[in-house]
Amino acid sequence: MSEVKVNKISPRTACGTVTLGDSGDTFTIPAGATITNNGTAAGFGATGAASWDTTVKTTGFTAVSGVGYFVNTTSGPISVNLPAGTAGAVVAVKDYANTFDTNNVTLVVNGSDKIGGLNINGTLSTEGLAVTLVFVDATKGWLVTDNGTQDTAPTAKYITATGGTPTTSPCGDYKIHTFTGPGTFCVSCAGNPAGSTLVDYLVIAGGGGSPSTSPSPDYNYASGGAAGGGFRESPGTASGSYSVSPLGAAPAVSLPVSVQGYTITVGGGGTAGAPGSTIGGSGNPSTFSSIVSTGGGRSGAGGSGVGTPANANGATGGSGGGGGGGFCGAAGNTPSVSPPQGQPGGDGSSGGNTAGGGGGGATVGGGNACGSPGSPTGGSGGNGATTSITGSSVVYAGGGGGGSSYTGTSAPQLPASTAGSAGTGGGAAGKLTGTANSGTINTGGGAGGTGAYCSPNNGGLGGSGIVVIRYKFQN
Repeated sequence: MSEVKVNKISPRTACGTVTLGDSGDTFTIPAGATITNNGTAAGFGATGAASWDTTVKTTGFTAVSGVGYFVNTTSGPISVNLPAGTAGAVVAVKDYANTFDTNNVTLVVNGSDKIGGLNINGTLSTEGLAVTLVFVDATKGWLVTDNGTQDTAPTAKYITATGGTPTTSPCGDYKIHTFTGPGTFCVSCAGNPAGSTLVDYLVIAGGGGSPSTSPSPDYNYASGGAAGGGFRESPGTASGSYSVSPLGAAPAVSLPVSVQGYTITVGGGGTAGAPGSTIGGSGNPSTFSSIVSTGGGRSGAGGSGVGTPANANGATGGSGGGGGGGFCGAAGNTPSVSPPQGQPGGDGSSGGNTAGGGGGGATVGGGNACGSPGSPTGGSGGNGATTSITGSSVVYAGGGGGGSSYTGTSAPQLPASTAGSAGTGGGAAGKLTGTANSGTINTGGGAGGTGAYCSPNNGGLGGSGIVVIRYKFQN
């Protein structure tokens, strides 16, 4: 191989052009060699350009002019000693692991050199930062000519969070946090548009409770079924193509999150009435961020001795409670939201007052009691709503069935009567006698009613609610 050694190459004529090789030729610059210019020439070797060293720096080092460095501060802070300042010197630094905010880089000036006109060290503390500095003169020293973060040319960043019981969706790209009790959804990374920024949710309130029965003539009327808790769901657009209930339709939307802790409230089921106190309690609300689901309404007791009609009618709520024998069911979706969080309760029988109405469910209202006074039938509980947000199909927020008359051998004798059936989604069936059935826990199901003309028995408990949060955490 031939070798030519010269100190200068000049064109034959003034302001002429020197051509190195022919089109397609390759010129190799040996390792360690540098190319500089006089600070005024444009183009090749222009002032302000840095050649990047792709060996990642994990400990302190002294920078060389004309070189850019990828710096990894995962293990701790790093100091970068700047070279002696000469006009046109350039140094660049890039946050390799997005950890400058946790472990900073210190730019150490050489002697009396300055950064931005001050003889002090510089600190790089922005996550993902890339910065280029050029030494201008003794007055200003090193000045920043370019800076930005990785989001300027974004790589995908995804939501990262903790809280509840986390699982992964069957497809593997979505995280699901299930809260069966109170807790905190802690977001440590809010993602970006190239990855994920929104979460889907399911917020179910506690179902309503039902009243007790009593042998007193004042209470010889069947009780209604209690209502399912309010059902609120997002459309599922943020976290995969799972099956969403009809209540996830517009104007429901997926929610943005920020880096913070979100307090999660999971509503308890309504209390069960005890003999002597008679009335049960409505369910309690569940909350996540701006979403509030209202507890299911308690059911009515029926009978003139319970402060009719205040305690004999069902109570309003996410869904409405069924009326006691001879009384009215209550409105659902109270307070009103869109899509509606629940449906109304059914009315108790008007003939003989011996059967209660069914409690409302998320998608279907409670049935009215029917039949003759001699053979009454309690109203059926309204059905809940089905969603696959957890990765499997589950029904939530069903209403309880209304109670009906006791058909035992003790007086008064009655022909066959029928208790109301349970609504799908955790609602409880009505009964003819005995302690009322309770709603299923963590479904928001309403309690069932129980029958007239029977010994004192407790009412039923409402089923507790649930909160589920789902989002994309990887691609």
